[in-house]
Amino acid sequence: MPRANQTPPVNRMAIAVLSLAGFFVAFYLLAHHLGWVGSLMCGVGDCATVQASKWAKMGPLPVPLLGVGGYVALLAVSLFGIQPAGTDSRVVSLVLLAFATVAFGLSIWFTYLEAFVIHAWCQWCVVSAILCTLIFLAALPELKRLRNTEEA
Repeated sequence: MPRANQTPPVNRMAIAVLSLAGFFVAFYLLAHHLGWVGSLMCGVGDCATVQASKWAKMGPLPVPLLGVGGYVALLAVSLFGIQPAGTDSRVVSLVLLAFATVAFGLSIWFTYLEAFVIHAWCQWCVVSAILCTLIFLAALPELKRLRNTEEA
């Protein structure tokens, strides 16, 4: 049973903030893909080349749409995880770890594609990859929570 005065896990608060930032990056790229904004503001790199490549979609879905969905899912789970009802939840720990690991893995894949296949960089994609890396690192304390709930 959660304690009423229990401090929310700091790593989950960090995941929430990072996920919100990632949502805005992914939404900007999605808005560009949908034609809601003009050319991408890309001070460094070649965002247009990356966004126009065949790798900008996974099947029929634009990659930014997957990013929006992933960041919203991470945000929702992390926000639930800082509520008294969710702070001791094993499911929250598992889901945060799983989502963060998938996001980190995909960011590695997309960074590889930019470097070695597309030969162009999108500054927004790099920002998203950094955010995914930070989210993954912030999710690692969930491993300790999982071990502690197994012993209890």
